Formats: sequence, C-alpha cells, structure tokens
Amino acid sequence: MRIKKLKSGIFALIMLVLVSFTIKDDLGDKNRVILELMMDGLRKNHYQKHKIDNDFSEKVFNMYIDDLDYSKRFFLQSDIDNFEKFKYKIDDEIEKSNFELFNLTKDIYKQRIKEVKKYYTKILKRPFNFDKEENFETDPEKRKFSKSKKELKESWRKLLKYQVMAKLATKLIKQEELKKNNDSSASEPKTFKELEKKSRKEVLKIYDDWYHRITKVNDKDLISIYLNSIASLYDPHTQYFPPKDKENFDIRMSGKLEGIGATLSQPDAYIKVMKIVPGSACWKQGELEAGDLILKVAQADSTPVNVVDMRMDDAIKMIRGKKGTEVRLTVRKADGSEKVISIIRDIVILEETFAKSTVISDSISNKKIAYIYLPSFYADFKNPSGRRCSEDMKKEIVKLKKDNIDGMIIDLRNNGGGSLRDVVKIVGFFIEKGPVVQVRGRYGLPQMLEDKDSTVLYDGPLVVMINEYSASASEIMAAAIQDYDRGFVVGSNQTYGKGTVQRFLPFDRVNGYNHLKPLGDLKITTQKFYRINGGSTQLKGVNSDIVLPDIYAKLETGEKDTEYPIEWDEIIKADYKIIENNTSKKMLIENSKKRISSDTTFQIISKYADYMKETRDNSLKSLKLSEYKKILKSKDKKNKKYKNAIKRKSDLIFNVPTTDSTTVYADSIKISRFENWKKNLGKDVYIEEVFNIVNEIK
Repeated sequence: MRIKKLKSGIFALIMLVLVSFTIKDDLGDKNRVILELMMDGLRKNHYQKHKIDNDFSEKVFNMYIDDLDYSKRFFLQSDIDNFEKFKYKIDDEIEKSNFELFNLTKDIYKQRIKEVKKYYTKILKRPFNFDKEENFETDPEKRKFSKSKKELKESWRKLLKYQVMAKLATKLIKQEELKKNNDSSASEPKTFKELEKKSRKEVLKIYDDWYHRITKVNDKDLISIYLNSIASLYDPHTQYFPPKDKENFDIRMSGKLEGIGATLSQPDAYIKVMKIVPGSACWKQGELEAGDLILKVAQADSTPVNVVDMRMDDAIKMIRGKKGTEVRLTVRKADGSEKVISIIRDIVILEETFAKSTVISDSISNKKIAYIYLPSFYADFKNPSGRRCSEDMKKEIVKLKKDNIDGMIIDLRNNGGGSLRDVVKIVGFFIEKGPVVQVRGRYGLPQMLEDKDSTVLYDGPLVVMINEYSASASEIMAAAIQDYDRGFVVGSNQTYGKGTVQRFLPFDRVNGYNHLKPLGDLKITTQKFYRINGGSTQLKGVNSDIVLPDIYAKLETGEKDTEYPIEWDEIIKADYKIIENNTSKKMLIENSKKRISSDTTFQIISKYADYMKETRDNSLKSLKLSEYKKILKSKDKKNKKYKNAIKRKSDLIFNVPTTDSTTVYADSIKISRFENWKKNLGKDVYIEEVFNIVNEIK
C-alpha cells in the first residue's frame, strides 16, 4: 500500500501545480510561459528550496556562459563584459519573465559563429609551420576568453594547427611503417607537402560539416540552454525537456518506437542512413540500405517534402509515424541513382535496451553460472501492459534455473537506472520479503518501499557487477543486496552516487495555452532515496565488496564531481533481517586479490588507469611536429598494449539458455546477435574474474 500512496502523492503534487497555476489573460510568448511554468514547478515540487537572489543569479550566469561557449571559441572578453551587466539581474528577469540577457547573448552568439567560418576557412588555406616552438592548451577550463578578434583568430589558428598536425603525424607514421616493413601493398609514398595538404582538407571538411550543423541551431535550442542553466542550479538531474527530447527519452525508457527502424545521421546537408535495425519495417521491406542519402519524405501518396539541408529532428518527425501508415522515401544510392522506397511503419523494438542472458561454464570447474545483463531499469510508462524490466528479469531467472545453474551474475555496469517500482520488484526476487529502499520527499517522514511477496525466485550464490557509471536504481539494487548480505557487489571502488528520484511535470496539461503547445516537460528531483541501513547513496554511491582494477579509477566520473549536487545525509535504519551467508567475504577478497596480482591483464589495467589520468592532466600540447610524432608513437604503443591486453580471449564457454535454444537457432537474426554478444563477453576480463568469485560462494 505504501507504494500506491507514494504514487498518488506525487500525482497530487503534479496536479497541485497544474490547478494552482494562475492563467493570465495575456498569454505572451512561448518562452515566457515555459519559464513561468518551470519556476512554479521548481518552487512547489523540488526536493530542496532555493532562494532566487543575486547569488543564485551569479551561478546561473556562469553556468549559462559555460554552456554556450565552454571551449571559449566564440565570445570575446568584451562580450562577456557586456553580458555581465546582467550577472546579478537574472533573478529579477525570472521574476518578471524577461529575456534581455538571453536575447543579447543569442544575437551575439549567432554573429560570432558567422565570424568563425571566416577564421577557419582562411587559416586552413595555407600550410602551417610545424618547426616553430609553440604550445596549445587543450583544456578549456585553463584558457581565458580572447581579448580581441586578433587574439581569437590566433586561438583558432593553434587549434586548427593542432588538429591538422594530429592527422599529418598519423599519416607520416603509417607511411614510415609501411616503408620499414617493405609492404608490397603500399601505394607510392606521398610527399610531406601532399600529406599536409590532405590533412588540412580533411580538417576543413570536419569544420564545414560542424558549421552546417551549428547554423541549424535555432532559438528553441538556445532557449533550452538558458532554461537548463536555471534548472541545473537545483541539482544536476533537474532539466527542462523540449518536446522532441522528451519523445526520445520515452523511446529509450520503453525500448520501442513507431517508425521505419533505421539509424540516421546528418554529417552535412544530407540525412544519411547509418544502420538498419534487424527485424524492423525497412529491414523487412529490404530496399533501404546503410549509406543511402534521404532526399525527400512523403506521407503515402502526398506531395514529397525536400529534406536536404533540413534540421534532422524535423525530418525525423516526418519519417516516424504510427504503425500501419505508409512513408515514401526518395533516396540517393551509392551509385548515384535515385529511388522511391515505400515503407509501412511498424513497432521498432530496440533489443539492445532489454535484459538478456547466457549460461557460462568452463572446462575445469564443471559449474554453470547464469549471467544476466540489464542495461537499464526500463519501463513503458505510457503503456501499463508494455514491456518492463522486472517482468523480463523474472522470465530470464525462471528459464536460467531450468539449466540447473550453480550461481548467478547480474551485470549492472553502465546501467544509469530507471524505474523505482521495478527495482523494488527485482530485489524481491532474491529475498523473502522486507524493505528495499527508503524514500523521503521535501516534507514529511521517509516512506518504505517493500517487497511484500514472500516468494524467493532464486536463492543461490549471487554477484552484482557494478562500475562508476552504475547509477540510481542500479545503486538501490546493489545496496539492498549488500545490506541484506544476500550476495556480493563486485567491480569499481564505488558506483556513480545518484541518490535522487525524478518525476516529469508535463506542461501541456495546463489549460489555456493550446496555441502555444507543445510546451515540453520538466524533469524535477522530488525525492531522495536511502539504503535500508539508513545511509544515502547520494555522492557516496555503493562501495564494492570486492574491488577490481578499473581504467577509470583515477578520473572524476561521479555525482560528487558534478556542479550543485544535493548533499549526502542519513536517516534512521529500517527494520530488516540480514540473510545468513555461509561464505567468508574476507576469503573471497583474498582469493580475488591473489588472482588479480598474478594476472598480467589486471596489472596492465592498473597501469592504464595511471596513464589515463596522466594523459588527461597533461593538457598543454606542443605544436612542433617532430615532438608530437614522438609522443604519438609512444602513446599508440601504450594504447595498443593496454587495449589488446584488456580484450584478451578467455576460455569461458557461453551458451544460449536451453529454453531459448530452439527459438534462437531457428532465427538467423537472433543467432547473429547472440554470436556477436558472446564474442564480446569472451573478451571481458571482468566476467572471467567474477565467474571465479561466484564459484567460491557456498
């Protein structure tokens, strides 16, 4: 009942915003309405209150300028000085729903972008002098805004020289190696002049494509940046979602969309087909291919609309559509021919977003360990009967048990979280019943989310794999398994440290603004969750019981490294009973350490972590070609050594669960997917070590 009360409470908060909002006779423009709705939602529903004053204004100002021009490639210091007259007035602008700062910055931003094209095109027309002793600072935080256009041009010259030099050095080294190895397949060596010219041409193409994309940025995109500079002051996960971004979020969470089933990109004026999703509508139709350029889009037999040089998100709106409807694409094939392709839209299932499993074994232990990969805690929030990760996990566990497994691994690495309801259900598969997580809002006492089903779906040896990118719901699950002593958490030193809960406030539910809709949504932090032991996972995350070497161990990757995160705290411990565990954690740690200390791959991973930090910290780069080549050769040698060692092939055997074998081996797409997955799993040294750990659990 507590879960239902929690949901109804959140709904009441949403409705309070919608009902209590005063609709004005003068609706004004869309930006003003969105700002007013956003601020009203933040004041009434965000987990923590903020005083909208000069201090708040200064922080928003700094965030906004950073978001607009973090790399300091556009604005001059004089522009920043001009903007700074609003540094302590944003709070007043919010109060009055004014956009003077925004209008000023967007106009100058667009002007500076036009000027930038003149800089890079002129600079890249002439060869660079690569013998000159000079440096380029690659870390924007260590750079300052240019004092003049002359200084800004010089900054661009160094940036472009560095990028051309990187391409040129790679070409020279490759040519030298071919000559050294007497490679008969090598073409006639090119001169330095030819290679330098080619490198400049390649960089010019990159920037022309970039310029084409950035000039498609419109006022709607820029106002989103401004609004999110305000929202992010509340915490890193509070964000305004324009309609198209909310649609893409829903697709990621549900794992499905209605459309043709093609991955698209826009490297230049043309929208290019990058990948065809197996089993999708266009895959079944068979004529659309990777590499095709989309020229026109028509709805059935209506007049085709030219999409060349159109913003990609606008073109995608026309390409996507309801299941069963027809879209006609005019495409240009690789041979230059043009063709009209008719596709009946269908539901596109993004299989890579769902849980999947395999049975791992080896030739020594004769044990079979179940492995389940869960990429996110997905749920189709718009469809109550839609696909949910808890139902999928239940199916995976049930079928894996039929293989008489000796242990289970649940891989939550890089799992950024998702549905709170579903993580509570999934934890319940491994415990009899009891609290899973505590949730506290801005007001009132913490509420307990519990597993009330006494059924235990799986009671055998269990390991949860995590890394520094396991966040939110992943941390809830890892923490609950750890607090109950139900299994062991293995991986990075700690998880990401996101201990907050977000909800969407849909602005389109407000009556009276029909001519301005769609208005978008506000994703807002309304609650904070706590482990059943009382501690928050906010900032601190969940520490692994057994820590494995990690290449990102020395880099700043967690919530604690973001700007304006909510603080850590703790509440009263919940009433729960620890499950009796006959396996010594100390024994598992010691045995794992012994294996790791004698494992050359893990030794190299530890060195790679040091190397990655050293590389990131060393941001001042020489622009002298001879020196850069030496550094590049050394870097390439180290990278090759590290990457080859990390992706060594293990002796583990990965099999399709017996229950799935008939359906998988009868479908060429499923066979291909499993074989590719199996190949990648076989190169994952972490799975090999976790397999050994599970084998030692009693």
